Amino acid sequence: MLEMSGIRKAFGPVKVLHGVDLEVRAGEVHALLGENGAGKSTMMKILCGILQADEGTIRIDGTERHFAHYDEAIAAGIGIVFQEFSLIPYLTAVENIFLARELRTRFGLLDRKAMRVRAKEVLDKLGVAVPLDVPVADLSVAEQQFVEIAKALSLEARVLVLDEPTATLTPSEVEYLFRVMRDLRSQGVAIVFISHHLEEIFEICDRITVLRDGEYIGTRAVAEIDTDGLVEMMVGRRIESNFPPKPDSHPHARVVVDAEEIQLRKNGPVSSFQLRQGEVLGFAGLVGSGRTETALSIMGAYPAFRVKVEINGDPVPPKNPSEALARGIGLLPESRKEQGLITSFPIMHNISVNNYGKYRRMRVFLDLAAERHHTEIAMRDVRVKAPGPDVPCDTLSGGNQQKVVIARWLNHHTPILIFDEPTRGIDVGAKAEIYQLMRKLTEDGYSIIMISSELPEVTGLADRVCVFRSGAIVATLEGDAITSEEIMKHATTGKLRYVA
Repeated sequence: MLEMSGIRKAFGPVKVLHGVDLEVRAGEVHALLGENGAGKSTMMKILCGILQADEGTIRIDGTERHFAHYDEAIAAGIGIVFQEFSLIPYLTAVENIFLARELRTRFGLLDRKAMRVRAKEVLDKLGVAVPLDVPVADLSVAEQQFVEIAKALSLEARVLVLDEPTATLTPSEVEYLFRVMRDLRSQGVAIVFISHHLEEIFEICDRITVLRDGEYIGTRAVAEIDTDGLVEMMVGRRIESNFPPKPDSHPHARVVVDAEEIQLRKNGPVSSFQLRQGEVLGFAGLVGSGRTETALSIMGAYPAFRVKVEINGDPVPPKNPSEALARGIGLLPESRKEQGLITSFPIMHNISVNNYGKYRRMRVFLDLAAERHHTEIAMRDVRVKAPGPDVPCDTLSGGNQQKVVIARWLNHHTPILIFDEPTRGIDVGAKAEIYQLMRKLTEDGYSIIMISSELPEVTGLADRVCVFRSGAIVATLEGDAITSEEIMKHATTGKLRYVA
């Protein structure tokens, strides 16, 4: 169905793809894997006419094609779910799904009723309920992801590209998506599936093509390779363990955050938890369970109904994020590109953006030499891989972008860190680096709240785990009790606590 041969692409002097090949058969789910920066997304953007290859050919059903822009690719039966959302935030789900190909009545007017019915049919097929008539900016990240997927499915494409579609979904939501993918496979659709969750590759895919540093490494049938072999193809070496060993429990360590009562909404359930110095405290639960909102409420970034919390013994909680920053709380947000970085700015400005006060000279001028010096130290401490501090952040891989955000908080000396989905959209090698960095931070006295939808990440890294359900913590697990089964049991049946 799809054949891409000898694809080459360079951005100025930087060569991104070096004669890469990809062949996808009708009626198969074909994984395209590689570390961040391997060239996967660039390859798919060339397929969809968003970028133009410098060399190489594209064949659909044996016919050579060249797409000058995205609309031509859509007309040829190619649909794509982008890794970074391509939604218009102030349009509704229905308007986004049919953007630029709206259904019309015979009088030329928009047929809003028909579009709504069709959008609901596609979302029902996915097994999810998404509000159709509100701006997508008001939807959760997972709901926005399903709008993206519905947008691609509504095209009835013959070649469907799914670039990290499960990054924000719960296990049950992923299973709905996989059911749809199996249906499409049985109908002869060729599916290109990009994911950093290797367990998903072995569950849903038929064959795998691996890229590394813009080079074609090889194609294997899923039945012919195991996880270790696949990782070695991707990173060029074996990774013995993703997770660093957990330290011995320190139940008497100093409490840096003591949340006695957090009530997200009036008449809702109440949470309580403690964060100790030098630990990773995991926040786990289904999407919409209140994990992120609870964490943001302690730094004044979410308007919870009741917040009774002490930060380093101070019983007055921060009123806003600026005050939280002054109190030593830093946030690595779920969406690093929208909320964590100014991607068009260089690394240096992103790391020092919260710190310009200490670079002032005579209250007017910036000490650029000091700014550069501290930026280089922070980059070295978290091992940002980049030519230098003047490189724009939008040229970095996802793992290095995450490291830049972490470097900002180290540069600002915030000993309490909230990491929301710290490895979302990051390859297996970069994940291991982030995990090692988080553990080193706790060894140096930092305290981390880690919010994650990935149960292996929670069980492998967290010293203790708070399990959320319906907006509140229903259990706190530690030691041998930190298992995926125990977390899911409490996340689905845990008993809620209410106060008068």
